[in-house]
Amino acid sequence: MLGAIAGDIIGSVYEAHPIKYEGFPLFNPYATFTDDTVLTVATAYSILENIDYGNTFKTFGQKYPDAGYGDSFYDWIFSPHSGPYNSWGNGSAMRVSPVGFAFDSIDDVLREAERSAAVTHNHPEGTKGAQATALAVFFARKGESKEYIRGEIGARFAYNLSRTLDEIRPGYRFDVSCHGSVPESIIAFLESRDFEDAVRKAISLGGDSDTMACIAGGIAQAFYKEIPGIIINNVRARLPEEFLLIIDKFNTRFGL
Repeated sequence: MLGAIAGDIIGSVYEAHPIKYEGFPLFNPYATFTDDTVLTVATAYSILENIDYGNTFKTFGQKYPDAGYGDSFYDWIFSPHSGPYNSWGNGSAMRVSPVGFAFDSIDDVLREAERSAAVTHNHPEGTKGAQATALAVFFARKGESKEYIRGEIGARFAYNLSRTLDEIRPGYRFDVSCHGSVPESIIAFLESRDFEDAVRKAISLGGDSDTMACIAGGIAQAFYKEIPGIIINNVRARLPEEFLLIIDKFNTRFGL
């Protein structure tokens, strides 16, 4: 899941200032983790400790309240009620990569991705975005080809993954919906040469940069099996010790 976190951190400075090119400095001095990282770590923690996703998301969200959550999620964090709010946003997809690394069958990945989404994102599109992302991570981890991933994810979730980034990029705009950002993030991975290239391509679309790079980065880590050391070092230097302990425990448990 460090790949997802790296995408979040690298993309964090471009969410408010979108760009349409790939040749940007990889680590801006102001790059930092956002809600994508907080909730990805929370998902991993829930899996490690076998505890409820909703309670964990609230606990982590309250501890890191300034991470840039959407308004609805922020209200939910501090609400005395824990019911979902029918979100179709990409928050369900940005936090789900640990599911694809931790579970070992298609059915288990789909079921667990739905569970992780349902505490907030119980809209069908919110569920679909989480399941598509987690399953792409799973297929990549299992060594399936990019064409296999393209075909399976496209067919299962009715995502058009036949488009190219060159076709998408000119007219693409900031979009926080699962339907309008998860397929594009997967395409960024599918066209990539390596982990760094996947993150750069996702950001270059000029959309919800940190989340799209988070989604693409999680899949890319699973597929390419390694992240360059310079990226790992820069990411770890920007994370609190609490997150590093959870990440390391998760990596040890699941052989990453």
